[in-house]
Amino acid sequence: MFRDLVIKSRSYRGFDERRKFTREELAEFVDCARFAPSSVNRQPFKYYLAYEPDQLAKIQPLTGWARALPDKNLPYPGKRPTAFIVICQNTEWDADLTRYQRDVGIAAQTMLLAAAEKGLGGIMIGNFSPEKLSAALELPETLAPMLIVAFGKPDEEIVLTEVGPGESVKYYRDENDVHYVPKRRLEDILYPEITY
Repeated sequence: MFRDLVIKSRSYRGFDERRKFTREELAEFVDCARFAPSSVNRQPFKYYLAYEPDQLAKIQPLTGWARALPDKNLPYPGKRPTAFIVICQNTEWDADLTRYQRDVGIAAQTMLLAAAEKGLGGIMIGNFSPEKLSAALELPETLAPMLIVAFGKPDEEIVLTEVGPGESVKYYRDENDVHYVPKRRLEDILYPEITY
């Protein structure tokens, strides 16, 4: 069952904008993340919850999507996420912004798995300017934006494929806008390799 949940938790770039979020729903995702492991148990993050139209309108234009698909302008109009959680490091708790980068990924993935369990989805967005985002959200100087996680009800098809050694792992879309995500085979990522 956990494997199915992991496979279902994709990086979605198209959402059904009719599905709105509440503060309580987003807080539930954060509640799951707060139980995740943290380096030396510092738990240095605060989470900005965005679900109101004015908040979404401030964040969306500051995000960059699908860098590997420069000919696409994702997400398409009418397919944008309807919630964001901005993971911020509280520099009063620890000012070292490089020390907890693994923790940021753990927290984000935990929230995305919690969303997938509810039939929802999202994507981690690292392509943004922390300075511009801080200014737009009027964050205090003590909160440093580390990662944006977008959420919504997925409204696109994503297909996982396997690739062999030397084949490209670059994701792509076909003529029907189906999103393909090549994954390396298990036998190609285990070390040492088994030889017969």
